[in-house]
Amino acid sequence: MLRYTVLRTGSLLISLIVASLVIFFTLEVVPGDPASFMLGINAQPETIAALREELGLNLSPWARYVGWVTGLVQGDLGVSYTYRTPVAEIVAERLVISLPLAGYALALTILIAFPVGIWAATRRGSVADISVMGATQLGIAIPNFWFAMLMVLVFAINLRWFSAGGFPGWDEGFWVSKKALTLPAISLALPQASILARVMRSSLLDTLDQDYIRTARAKGLTKGQALRGHALRNALIPVLTIIGLQFSFLLAGAIIIENVFFLPGLGRLVFQAISQRDLIVVESVVMLLVFAVIMVNFLVDLAYSWVDPRLRGRR
Repeated sequence: MLRYTVLRTGSLLISLIVASLVIFFTLEVVPGDPASFMLGINAQPETIAALREELGLNLSPWARYVGWVTGLVQGDLGVSYTYRTPVAEIVAERLVISLPLAGYALALTILIAFPVGIWAATRRGSVADISVMGATQLGIAIPNFWFAMLMVLVFAINLRWFSAGGFPGWDEGFWVSKKALTLPAISLALPQASILARVMRSSLLDTLDQDYIRTARAKGLTKGQALRGHALRNALIPVLTIIGLQFSFLLAGAIIIENVFFLPGLGRLVFQAISQRDLIVVESVVMLLVFAVIMVNFLVDLAYSWVDPRLRGRR
């Protein structure tokens, strides 16, 4: 297990280095100078040059890359060109919204997908199974931003059970803030739950067809006992993969939903930073999200070896 963990850690570090190179030098080739953008089209060349020097943009790309990576390792994400405040502070303010939203949406995804997928798998070919598959296909097909606007129309405007958008802040109380995140979380969760339910059903059906399940049934175990004791755990490996990918998506890919509900999260921060040419914010936030994605995949790999000990000796 230790060797497996060390190998996966080395792979994680290599992935982070490659990702940092791709992120930094991809943004380097994007047209437009941040200093010129900040000062406007009528700025004098001397003023632009002074601002470039102040922001460190006059250094070579490699020098700026080394400085940026060194800062990341030390926990320093740099200073925003636009807001003139540390990027770490801006990210921390947005992360207290995006991280709970992603966790809330993932929890709803699992709570919906697991029972639905198991229920459909145990009723293969029945009307219930066909109905579940049709509903999940519809859930995948409907864009989440359209579903979000529909929920605002029904639950915020017509029924007035929730606010149409915005975030009051955690200082207003846990339940008030949780209520503000409920519609965005449901909008994010339902399409992901549809995907996860289909994967859960498919994986469980493959497992239920194995010889050891038939042997367990022949020894006297009921269908439910064989499902809980043998099939379910062995069906979790592809499901864990999807859960890892979904959490990464929910954390990094909620830009549209955050804009629909006017949530000041990481997605809106990246969108605003791109429009303002605030490259240090874009680089640092994207690198942070990449780190989150890679770390989640790393934890999923470790979870594989816990679910199926046979995998420990194969890698």
